[in-house]
Amino acid sequence: MSNPLVIVGAGLAAAKAAEALRESAYDGQLIVYGDETHLPYERPPLSKDYLLGGADIDSAFVHAAQWYDEHDVDVRVATPVTDIDLAGKKVVAGSSRQAFGKLLVATGSTPRHLSIADESGSPVTYLRTMEDSQRIKSSFTAGGRIAIVGGGWIGLEVASAARNAGSEVTVLESLDLPLLRVLGPEVADVFASLHREHGVDLRLGIEVSSIEQTGGSTVVRLGDGSALEADLLVVGVGVTPNTALARAAGLEIDNGIVVDEHLRTSHPDVFAAGDVASAKHPLLGRRIRVEHWDTAIGQGGVAGRNMLGQDVVYDRLPYFFTDQYDLGMEYVGSVGPDGYDEVVLRGDTTGSRVFSAFWVQSGTVLAGMHANDWDAIDSIRRLVGSPVDPARLRDESIPLAEVASA
Repeated sequence: MSNPLVIVGAGLAAAKAAEALRESAYDGQLIVYGDETHLPYERPPLSKDYLLGGADIDSAFVHAAQWYDEHDVDVRVATPVTDIDLAGKKVVAGSSRQAFGKLLVATGSTPRHLSIADESGSPVTYLRTMEDSQRIKSSFTAGGRIAIVGGGWIGLEVASAARNAGSEVTVLESLDLPLLRVLGPEVADVFASLHREHGVDLRLGIEVSSIEQTGGSTVVRLGDGSALEADLLVVGVGVTPNTALARAAGLEIDNGIVVDEHLRTSHPDVFAAGDVASAKHPLLGRRIRVEHWDTAIGQGGVAGRNMLGQDVVYDRLPYFFTDQYDLGMEYVGSVGPDGYDEVVLRGDTTGSRVFSAFWVQSGTVLAGMHANDWDAIDSIRRLVGSPVDPARLRDESIPLAEVASA
């Protein structure tokens, strides 16, 4: 009997890889190792539906426990892999050594920590796991004081959920606008205005100089000499890909595990997917690592099929979404390191906030998004990566679906 297929990491990418393997008629042994005590789950509900109170925590699970039994997937929770032996084609977990025929590394990422927060003795948390989300949600009380370090997606989604529950919220961001590196000033300003309108104390361009515990509160002192008190400090300053296992095994690392367009690593029998994969993207013409739900789903499926010898290319454009207060947004594409020439805005960015935005360089749409215009996403997908006449794109009398038709 051939050696089993093994997946290291038990998140969304792993679950989707297992699903693809069984759908592709693989009937051999399939083993999934996970660090956490849970079966694979999705992370968006942790900062969106569950945190907002719109769903229970169980809605985050990719499959019910019965699915793994019915499909003979051996998920070994709370069983971290501590070593990958590429020469012997084995993984080490505790005292056991498991041989593999093909291996998928889907170890995800870990929140970047803020040492002055961790060392303060104050109530500090990060948002990555189910337990993190439950802890944060339990702190949302009317009049409760929540301070958030970091004005990225996680920070702003936590702020939205906390304000929805009636908590007082302060967001501390070192840049001049939240989401500035992701969206640029033209669209980032929309999110700044949105949060201020909903009562968030948004402090921009600031430096956190110290954090200390005083009584039952956290005192955050800022570089401008001011200070604020909070009942809970949430830190959301990005994540780091979990590459330690892969690096120790000798796989090529460069801002993640280096993979080709088939998600194959520098070892022919090892693949990587999800947050940890630095993938060659055939449409973008460069390497990219994406930390979003849609990529974990797509790459997990592609990696699973390619573990069986198929020749599937992962070429889906990056996609992500957010829901904050009354604003729902979907974004497709990637601006990249060379930036953009202009942002074309169509619609109302200040009142109804029903609008679309396009990041354009040399007449090509690099990325596009809509806010509260759910019928626009298909047209946006068609425009991203395509050359356009910027004048037609700016002309709102031309329907979005017809911009590229002339």
